[in-house]
Amino acid sequence: MKEFMDKDFLLTTETAKKLYHEHAENMPIIDYHCHLQPKEIAEDKHFRNLAEAWLGAGDRYGDHYKWRALRARGYNEDSISGNIPGKSLEESDYQKYLQFVESMPYFVGNPLYHWSHLELRRYFGINEIINKKNAKKIWDEANEKLKTLSAREMLYKFNVDTVCTTDDPVDDLHWHKQMNADKTLKVKVRPAFRPDKAINVELSWFSSWVKQLSQVVGFEIKELKDLEKALSQRIDFFHEMGSRLSDHALDVVHYVDATYDEANKVFKKGLKGETVSDFEQDQYKGYVLVFLGKEYTKHGWTQQYHIGALRNNSKSMLEKIGPDTGFDAIEDSVFIEKLSLLLGKLDAIGALPKTILYNLNPRDNYALMVLAGCFQKEGVKNRVQVGTAWWFLDQQDGMRQNLETAMQVTVISQTVGMLTDSRSFLAYPRHEYYRRLLCQMLGNLVESGQYPKEELDTLGKVVEDICYNNAKEFFGF
Repeated sequence: MKEFMDKDFLLTTETAKKLYHEHAENMPIIDYHCHLQPKEIAEDKHFRNLAEAWLGAGDRYGDHYKWRALRARGYNEDSISGNIPGKSLEESDYQKYLQFVESMPYFVGNPLYHWSHLELRRYFGINEIINKKNAKKIWDEANEKLKTLSAREMLYKFNVDTVCTTDDPVDDLHWHKQMNADKTLKVKVRPAFRPDKAINVELSWFSSWVKQLSQVVGFEIKELKDLEKALSQRIDFFHEMGSRLSDHALDVVHYVDATYDEANKVFKKGLKGETVSDFEQDQYKGYVLVFLGKEYTKHGWTQQYHIGALRNNSKSMLEKIGPDTGFDAIEDSVFIEKLSLLLGKLDAIGALPKTILYNLNPRDNYALMVLAGCFQKEGVKNRVQVGTAWWFLDQQDGMRQNLETAMQVTVISQTVGMLTDSRSFLAYPRHEYYRRLLCQMLGNLVESGQYPKEELDTLGKVVEDICYNNAKEFFGF
């Protein structure tokens, strides 16, 4: 019987061990998509205790993976994402932590079990099994380490080279400005442009957001051409601040080839708060995505499309604690044809930027990767590619399926590797998890005679490229 999560965890062959320990293990990290708060990096946040670092500050902002698992255990919501009424902050934090630790043995088979132990080991040097018996010891040791283990130190510990945050076009990027001028910061923190609120014309807050954008750019936005001008200005600003990526939560892909007048008509309906039909969303969103593709191409950016989330399913919890709190699921709509038309339009007019596609439904792995291969370009390695297994899929089966599909129908050696997509500074062991699985799968090809052992040096370079070098080249970092 193997020792629990030893140094060769997930690595079962000598080739896999060699690839990981000699090539993957110490490569730097480019975290090109995450939800870390720039303020916390700029101010070098110190966490008050392990509960805050692990589960969140009690402000409904934290690690959704952990929250969902605790909800399955039946705990009160305030003891998961909030603060427990009638208890001091210290008492509330410890009860939340204790619930998590007591629950850990029941997370058997869930990636949280591995991730949580990796987090304790890699950040705090604590090798204890996480359970009720060890709770006080872990709490005391981790809290002692947190006196010096700040947000920045957490990034340094994992050799994080670059972090790309997720930022609204109306953001003044105050904290990024501060970090750009901070000579003590050893990590490059770049904003990433997230214009979802400019695209989601059907939502109730669209009009109020447009007014907010008007205040930022200093002119009234009454027509679609005004919105285009405003977005163009904000992209210029983001570029000056170091942004080289955009990110879109498309959820359901909307596209039809629409004229300016058709899209402008829908835009005006959105400003008035009128109902916008699915076809009108196709017109407006398709038009704006093409416009943005032109802007990204002009600036040499990479665009990211995250496809397939079904958000805020629990309406009672949406009303109680708000959106983006862990009540999302997997959308199962058919989108490949519309995505093909959108990418095809951008390609036809010479405005298809480097693009990373993500699917939340594993059903779409093959279709998306085959489609991506239709839009390559001379002089650009893997211009359109499918990203790593995303969100609910970044566990062993999801990662293996994603990697296996990439091996079978595309060129895995040209992919840009892992990202955290996380709100937690403790999420970086997920890169280790990914790298171990990658090395195990590539090692299996050698061990089973499907790839020559004489090419092991080349395979080691492939591992290093996927872990870091490809992303550095692709994004121009």
